[in-house]
Amino acid sequence: MAQVIRDVAEMQATAAQIRASGQRIGVVPTMGFLHEGHLSLIRLARQHSDVVITTIFVNPAQFGPSEDFNRYPRDLDRDKDLAFDAGSNYVFAPDTGAMYPDGYTTYVNVERMTTSLEGKSRPGHFRGVATIVAKLFNITRPHCAVFGQKDAQQVIVVRQMVRDLNFDIEIIVAPTVRERDGLAMSSRNSYLTLAQRKEATVLYRSLAMAEDGIRSGERESKQIVRKMTDLIASSSGIIDYISVADGTTLDEVKVCEPGRPILISLAVRFGATRLIDNIALTV
Repeated sequence: MAQVIRDVAEMQATAAQIRASGQRIGVVPTMGFLHEGHLSLIRLARQHSDVVITTIFVNPAQFGPSEDFNRYPRDLDRDKDLAFDAGSNYVFAPDTGAMYPDGYTTYVNVERMTTSLEGKSRPGHFRGVATIVAKLFNITRPHCAVFGQKDAQQVIVVRQMVRDLNFDIEIIVAPTVRERDGLAMSSRNSYLTLAQRKEATVLYRSLAMAEDGIRSGERESKQIVRKMTDLIASSSGIIDYISVADGTTLDEVKVCEPGRPILISLAVRFGATRLIDNIALTV
């Protein structure tokens, strides 16, 4: 039976019982306000496990002091129904005090690859991400965890943490789910005005243009970034960053060499709303 669990100890005990019964657990960590992108992760977890746990927790540790923690959209009643309909058996939705009780002082810091891109723009963000993911892994005790390619740097950071801290968990990455016009689905899309929503399609168009250029023989990252910048400049979007990096290490590359995995990523602001997107490819 589908069940919402709010208590940490109850979730740990439930996960222990599931494991003892020989069933495979899949976890889908989210911050809620679920959309089709999240639901695709739940459906993929269903394919790889017997029991799916969707976690819903807006994690204050990954928000900066001037970011949108307080206004981040929340609707647990809606979310639990969507999660259950998509195939989740449990929704784990703790409150902040349960995850960060008084006196909490322990954090997980993945070095080097967290200082660029989102990490550079949002100092401390990935310390908060790594910490909450590690806690959720310890609470839900999964055999596999499903993340979306849209948060590509997060996936790379979590994989590094899993390797370094010897978590016995398979990390599964699902493709980015997009609207018909190419905009990557995001809970923050709800912040956009109608005009901004229309203009935001330039993110995917610039990424697709970059991929087409590479497929057609363009190798110089500087030229790729210049063309993307020019296209985005036709909108009201303010570029935070555009990156052409190694898809494994996140080190910036000057030349896209044959056989090398490449991650083209960007962050752009439309008004007060900051959106990210990326494309991964091998030249």
